[in-house]
Amino acid sequence: MQQTLPMRRSEPARRGRRWLQLELRWAGLPVTILGLLALWQLVVVAGGYRPFILPGPALVAERFLQAAGSGILWQHTSATLVEALGGFGIALALGLSVGYLLAKLPWLERALAPVLAASQAIPVVAVAPLVILWFGPGLRSKLLIAALITFLPILISTVVAIRSIPRELREMALISGAGRWQMLRFVEAPLSLPVLFGGVRTGLALATTGAVVGEFVAGREGLGAMINIARGLFDTPLIFVALLTLATITLGLYLAANLLERLLVTWEPIS
Repeated sequence: MQQTLPMRRSEPARRGRRWLQLELRWAGLPVTILGLLALWQLVVVAGGYRPFILPGPALVAERFLQAAGSGILWQHTSATLVEALGGFGIALALGLSVGYLLAKLPWLERALAPVLAASQAIPVVAVAPLVILWFGPGLRSKLLIAALITFLPILISTVVAIRSIPRELREMALISGAGRWQMLRFVEAPLSLPVLFGGVRTGLALATTGAVVGEFVAGREGLGAMINIARGLFDTPLIFVALLTLATITLGLYLAANLLERLLVTWEPIS
């Protein structure tokens, strides 16, 4: 019996290899950032652009320190983070629930798929004024806008994840006496995580976009509002500060999702 079983790597060795892969995957990130900064500075110098058209990295860094020192940057950044993460949380709860039902009930998917597909033809920018009109310009409308733009990727990844589980594993669990909740806990949930995290990463990136869209339409706080204010004052370096902060937030959320995936998905196929 022992000869017929495939050899498994020890748990510490497998985890060490996974963490090494993660470190190597992101090892080139600082080099890429430095290269982009050098290219940015080269474009500014070669084109002779004025600061109000295209400021250089040094000027943007100086404006960043000013905004951070005055507390304005953190005030707007925290507002965008609350809206993005809150909207993502709403979309995650709804996307997982509805996606699981659609994966289990094909007739329900056939009924709702055309509606969901048609809804994607309407830009969130066009829907945002209606949401703010119905729910007011406060936090609730920003959460809903962020949830609207995040919902579908999580929904689709949930349906694909559940349906990609091999039928043989389901049948083995049923033969072993697994009930509905045991099937969900021990078979469906663990095996669907790798596919599901693809939707989570996409949703986190889109959540910040939804929050900024709501702030553009009606908002006095948030990075979208800060861009509007800076645009009115012709403060181009401050616009770049807001854009780079948004990029940093999105990258941070993406890395956090990758880290969470490494912590939760501890199994790997036997080779």
